[in-house]
Amino acid sequence: MDELDDALFDLSTLAIFRAVVHERGVTRAATRLRRAPSNVTTRIKQLERALGVTLFARDGRSVALTPAGKDLLPYAERLLALAREAREALSAARPHGLLRLGAIESFAAGILPDLLTRYRALCPDVSIDLAIEPADTLLARLRRFEIDAALVARPDDPADIGPYASDVVGIDDIVLVTAVGRAPVTHPRELGAARMVCLGQGDACGLRHRAQAWLASGGVRPRHVIEVGSNHALFAWVATGAAYGFVPRSTLSRAAHSNAVMWHPIGPIGAVDTLLVWREGHCPRALDVLRSMLVAGDA
Repeated sequence: MDELDDALFDLSTLAIFRAVVHERGVTRAATRLRRAPSNVTTRIKQLERALGVTLFARDGRSVALTPAGKDLLPYAERLLALAREAREALSAARPHGLLRLGAIESFAAGILPDLLTRYRALCPDVSIDLAIEPADTLLARLRRFEIDAALVARPDDPADIGPYASDVVGIDDIVLVTAVGRAPVTHPRELGAARMVCLGQGDACGLRHRAQAWLASGGVRPRHVIEVGSNHALFAWVATGAAYGFVPRSTLSRAAHSNAVMWHPIGPIGAVDTLLVWREGHCPRALDVLRSMLVAGDA
């Protein structure tokens, strides 16, 4: 191997490069990696010399990726991910290591608690790092190899999922929720001029669009929309009678205020697929077990 090959296939150097990118500085990367800052700087300079390019633009203590650094980053992420999968494939038969999973808040509150309990019993050597974030944030983190997979609702536009592999792992019903005591709602017009509360747009994925489509089918457009960051806050608003909302039916059994709300079906338009999304060709064994459980309907 020449110097360039040595640099590209030295996984520790690529890990240092990635750490400097993610930590946005040599000192923070050195702390995270438990290395001396001078060692980190030396390894980055060696990589730049081997590649014949400058990877970082330096301004005092801060650094920013150059165009060449931006080009290298996805390759470094892929090589490090493949190395991790290779270690797992050649190790003990039972999956182990770290599984980095993302989920939108609705699914984290609905299907995940029981599923992950069963998963941990099946794979006790796997540590799970769960990120509960909006769908667009999860897909961005998937692109940067910061998570292994994400559970999101199928968006109306397939292009929103991007170039990722996906499986339909369940179907949930989006339902209307109102405060207890009101008459059953069978048509959007029956909501009148009430306010609508919903999760922030980034977390909505296909959920919010289905709700808006149902309202639009009855000629209703909410005059005022309250955006909240969690289902807990959504149910709290609805329980007071100050607003109505839309949630996956699977979340109702675990809602903190479920006894203070009632739900109303919105028909076929409310059926939405749950997708498990991951990078094609990057499915570690720990993820493959979870994927098999979900596809088999063990959620």
